[in-house]
Amino acid sequence: MTYFDFELTHCPVELSLDIINRKWVLQIICDMFFGKTRFSEFQKERPEMSNKALSRSLKFMEEQGLIKKDADEYFLTPKGKSLNKVIYDLVEFTLDNNKEFYDEKTMMKAKEGFRKQLLDQSY
Repeated sequence: MTYFDFELTHCPVELSLDIINRKWVLQIICDMFFGKTRFSEFQKERPEMSNKALSRSLKFMEEQGLIKKDADEYFLTPKGKSLNKVIYDLVEFTLDNNKEFYDEKTMMKAKEGFRKQLLDQSY
């Protein structure tokens, strides 16, 4: 990759997308920012996700260092917590660019709610 006056052997965007573009990863991390920590809570929040898919996603996230498991609960690692700004930026981008789905009041409430959960917590 030669965007600069030096060579990068691996594109940082591609490396990030290899992790966060995996199905369910960002959704599970977002659920964790909203207090979900147990397998059953992830299942309840995302009934369309099979147990097998959830197990695979959690295992992948552990292998990538995004989460850790302690007994029967999962917790974000510092690496996982560092995605808070990325997720908030995606939320803000979506709300700002899909106004046909949201009235102004709902959009502002959603931004505020996500901001509180993703940016105002002390991680």
